[in-house]
Amino acid sequence: MLSVFIAGLVGVIVGGIVTSAIESPMILKAILSPTGLSSLGNIANNSAASSTAMYNSDNSYEQAIINTASKLTPSVVSVVISQQVPNIEQCPYNPFADLPPDMQNLFGGGVQYYTNCQQGTSLQEVGEGSGFIVSSDGYILTNKHVVDQSGAQYTVFTNDGKKYAAKVVATDPVQDIALIKIDATGLTPVVIGNSDGVELGETSIAIGNALGEFRNTVSVGSISGLSRTVTAGDQMTSSSETLNDVIQTTSAINPGNSGGPLLDLKGEVIGIDTAVDTSAQSVGFAIPINDAKKDIASVLATGSIKTPYLGVRYVYVTADLVKSDNLSVDYGALVQGDTANNEPAIAPGSPAQKAGLQVGDVIIAVDGVTVDDQSHTLSNLIEGYNVGDKVTLKVQRGKDVLTVSATLAQYPSS
Repeated sequence: MLSVFIAGLVGVIVGGIVTSAIESPMILKAILSPTGLSSLGNIANNSAASSTAMYNSDNSYEQAIINTASKLTPSVVSVVISQQVPNIEQCPYNPFADLPPDMQNLFGGGVQYYTNCQQGTSLQEVGEGSGFIVSSDGYILTNKHVVDQSGAQYTVFTNDGKKYAAKVVATDPVQDIALIKIDATGLTPVVIGNSDGVELGETSIAIGNALGEFRNTVSVGSISGLSRTVTAGDQMTSSSETLNDVIQTTSAINPGNSGGPLLDLKGEVIGIDTAVDTSAQSVGFAIPINDAKKDIASVLATGSIKTPYLGVRYVYVTADLVKSDNLSVDYGALVQGDTANNEPAIAPGSPAQKAGLQVGDVIIAVDGVTVDDQSHTLSNLIEGYNVGDKVTLKVQRGKDVLTVSATLAQYPSS
């Protein structure tokens, strides 16, 4: 509603004059008088001529968008989620069944009552998302929240209208990323780009199953933010998670676009469309494709996602924490448990425990890279390694600075 009121106050530009509902009627009358009308026509003609002279279609730019859409559309799929849903019908019901027969006749009066009851279940579509092909033999990348419904069945529709049953091959335990597989060959995979090279203001293109209804919808916008941290909620499961270091885009990302590709003008995938801010217009978020490269390579090589794991819970140091905990540094990751959920700061048997980390330690660097809450978060730094890699942690413990070595393990299955 705010945008409506602002538009009403600013008004509409007519021949260079701003009009609005609160403007004096005399201004409008002057414009609509015979002389004013003639002048208005001249202004309009001049404006049209000026626009024609000034506007030169950038065919190379528009053609790049058209080429990208044409090239990538065959690689984008729709993912349909189906579940067994209870069949609810109206069943006869006697609210006086506990009364003696004569009392039932007295109160019931021969009236038939009905109530809702379940009569079995039926398989029904309960949601839709998007994905994109990453190998010619049927591996598809999508969001974890698209394919994490318990007991659900997944169906993939390709651009040529073919229908395939899909199975979930692997989900990333710490990121909103999943790979699914269909029984198909000769598919056209996308070209994976480099999200580290994305720049603020560059053109972005989103393709996906908008609103779960309009498949292969193409929207064009720009990269409007980098290294964002947002908390995203899933309407189907009522769950939420924090997404770190995501790309912000003005390319329209609607419900159903989740799991689709975000592309650059070269037609390369730079992100995975993941979330949208429903309180704003054209504010969407995508996981950088570089965050998924290891997952893709791991699944193609081993059939599973192998995620490195340190085993600490932490919060980022703030000015308030510096005061309340009397910390010696004003940055880094403070090792701290979740008392509300009875979750320890250091997981038993984890690499962190084996390395000797303690509650209250502040991890300030990983292999010389300073830990912050933006582009160099502790989780992002750890995810950059492989299972079995040894990392050197710089740790502030009270007034002392320690160097701790930890060998990363496989993230434990849930």
